Amino acid sequence: MLQKIKRLSMQRWGWALVVLSCLALLGTALYFQHGLHMQPCIKCIYVRAGFAGILLAGIIGLLAPANMLLRLLALLGMLSAAVFGIMQAYELLEIEQLLAEGGFFSCSLFAEFPSWLPLDKWLPAVFEPTGSCGDTSWQFLGQSMAFWSAFALWGYAIVAALLLLSQFTRISNNPYQG
Repeated sequence: MLQKIKRLSMQRWGWALVVLSCLALLGTALYFQHGLHMQPCIKCIYVRAGFAGILLAGIIGLLAPANMLLRLLALLGMLSAAVFGIMQAYELLEIEQLLAEGGFFSCSLFAEFPSWLPLDKWLPAVFEPTGSCGDTSWQFLGQSMAFWSAFALWGYAIVAALLLLSQFTRISNNPYQG
C-alpha cells in the first residue's frame, strides 16, 4: 500500500492536482474578496498564506517529482503550510464562537509577516487584511468559511503526512510481489 502511495508522489499528475486544487481555493477566496466584497481579516489572510504555502510546495513537487530531495522538501513544505493554516483557522473558529456567545474580540489590523517575506507589501490585493475577525456573513451547510478552510487544510495535511510516511518504504521491482 505504501509503495503505491510513494509511486503516486513520484508522478506529476498528483502534484498537478495539488496545484490546481489550491489555485481553485485561492481563486475562490479572491472572488469572495473582490467579487462579493467580503473583506478578509488577519486570520483569513494567514489561512490564505497557508494555502499559498501549499501551492508553492505543490509547484516544487510538480517540477521534479522523481527527485527525492525536492519531493521531500515539497512534502514537508506542504505539511508545514497545512498545519500553519489549520492553527490559524482554529483560532478564527474560536473567535467566531466567542463573538456568537456575545463576547468581544478585536484582532490586529496589520499582518505580521516576517521581514524577509512581507506578503502584504508584495501582494496587497491578496494578503492585506481589510476586515475584522469573526464575520460569519457567508455560510455553507451551516458552517463558516473558517470551518471549510480547516476542513480543506486537514485534507492537505493528511495527504502530505501519508505521502511523507510512504517515502520511507522501498519500491520493489519484483512483479510477483504483491
